[in-house]
This record gives sequence, structure tokens and C-alpha cells, in this order.
Amino acid sequence: MKVVTIKKVTGLFLLLASFQGYVWAQEKNDAINAFNEGVNLMKTDPVSAIPAFENCVKICDQIGDSANDIKEKAIRVIPDLYFQKASDLLLMDKKIDESLSASKTALKVSQTYNDTTAENKVKLLMVQAYSARASEFSGSDINKAVNAYDSALAINPHHLVSLFNKAMLYRKEGNTAKFGPAIDQYIAELDPEVDSAKIDQANKIALDYYRLAGGKANQANKTTEALGYLNSALKYGTDKNVYYHFANIYNKQKKYTEAAVNAQKGLDMENGPAEAKAKFYFELGLAQKGKNDTGSACESFTNAQYGPFVTAAKAERTNLKCK
Repeated sequence: MKVVTIKKVTGLFLLLASFQGYVWAQEKNDAINAFNEGVNLMKTDPVSAIPAFENCVKICDQIGDSANDIKEKAIRVIPDLYFQKASDLLLMDKKIDESLSASKTALKVSQTYNDTTAENKVKLLMVQAYSARASEFSGSDINKAVNAYDSALAINPHHLVSLFNKAMLYRKEGNTAKFGPAIDQYIAELDPEVDSAKIDQANKIALDYYRLAGGKANQANKTTEALGYLNSALKYGTDKNVYYHFANIYNKQKKYTEAAVNAQKGLDMENGPAEAKAKFYFELGLAQKGKNDTGSACESFTNAQYGPFVTAAKAERTNLKCK
């Protein structure tokens, strides 16, 4: 950045120097001197050149239209210098708050001089600074971290890193009400043609989150809440364990047809050994028992006699007087 800026101003300086042979009024010479002072300062410390160029603009405003050529050359440089100051504070000095303060000033200067290129650079820097601030708070104060990401998104609503990390903070906090909308907003910003891997990752994160929430609610016998979470999970894909929890809940509610359907769906997705399939067979057996399909229930309980389900499955077969 420094090299580019210096090259730009060096060209301007040479243009001004070529006019030194003309007779100029003292005021215009003052403007030229202020401009050249800024050029010289830029060679060693670009940020220190800001007052010189601003003084040049002030003098040119006092002179009027005849100094517009000098003024235009000065204002081409000033927004970049303010950006450089904010950038150095963030990237070199690691002073986030000071950089944000300097960036806000740089933004106003860029807008004052209608320098959209500098304005866009400042906005990118501010997003970077707010993201850095959020990272600092993410381990200690989730609310402050979220607020920092919101500040970044106020500048760039499409900033994927902020959208994703904000959703992850809500996941970490266990804030289900805010996690869903946040992850959905992130997914909506992704392009299916180029971001398929990110979409798959986000869908898996969301599915896992709601499946776990549904499982915990089920264990706490909060069946209505559990069903809500599990249905939310299926918005992001299919999962055998979601179907297992559905089957378990529906059996508790004596909705045996729904329980059987979901147990079978989970069983169809389970490609593991008999031990992995046992829990699905057990729920399927309970559903078949509830529907008075004793023969099928006996067969399912036979297939469920593995791992932690051995004792319960044998007991069910005994109660049903299975052969």
C-alpha cells in the first residue's frame, strides 16, 4: 500500500515541479510547498504527510478556482493516507479499537472526497477489525462477540465468515432460537454451484445440533420440545438417529404406526453390525407389539438381542411367549 501511494504522489510531484518556472502568486506557492512537503514526508512516513496535504487543500480553498489543479492532486492522496493509518494500526500494531476509530475517520474522509475505491478498502478493513474483535471475545463474552460480528455485517451483510461464526457462537451458547435463523442466513448466502462443500458442512452442523437437542429433550421427557427439534433436524438432511428418537417418542405416546415407520427408516439407514441395529429393532418390536403384531414383534426382539438391549429384548420375548 505504501509503495503504491508513494508512486502515485511522486508522479503528481513531478507534474507540479514542471511548472515551477512560471510566475506564481505567493498563495499558490504556499499550496505547492505544502503539497511538496507532503510528498517528502511520504517517502519515510506516509501517515505523517496527512496534515501537509490537508493544509495544501485548505490553502487551495482560500485561493479559489485557480488552485483547483493542485487541490485535486492533493485530495487524490488524502483518503489513501487515512486508510494507511487505520491499516497500520490493525495489521502492524494490532490495536483493534484504535484502528476502528481511525477507520471511521478514514471512511468520512473518503466519502467527503468521493473516493469510492478508498471507501471500499476502508470498509473491508473495518470488517476485518470487527472480526478480530469478535475472535477476542468469542472465548469469554459471547454477547460482545456477536455484537462485533453484527457490526461487521452492518457494513457487509454478505460477509460469510461473520455469518458462519455468529451461528457457531449461538451453537456454543445453546441458543436454539437464534442458531437456526443464523445458520439459515449463512446457507442462503452460499452459491450451490461453487460452495457445495460449505453447504454440506453447514447442513451437517445444523442437523447434528438439532438431533442432539432433540435427544436431550427426549431423555428429559419433554416430548413436544423434542419433536420440534427433530423435525428441525430433518430440514437439513436425513439421519438414522433422528428416526430412532422419533420411534422412541412415538412408542412412548402409543403412536405405534408412526413409531414403526421411523424405526424402519432408521434401520434401513444403519449399515453397521447387528449391535448397531439392535436399538432400531427394539423400537420396531415395541411398535409391532403395540399394534398386536406378535409374530413380527418376536422376530424384531430376536434381532434386538445385542449389546445393552439383550436383557430387555429377552424379557419382551418372554412376555410375548415367543417361540
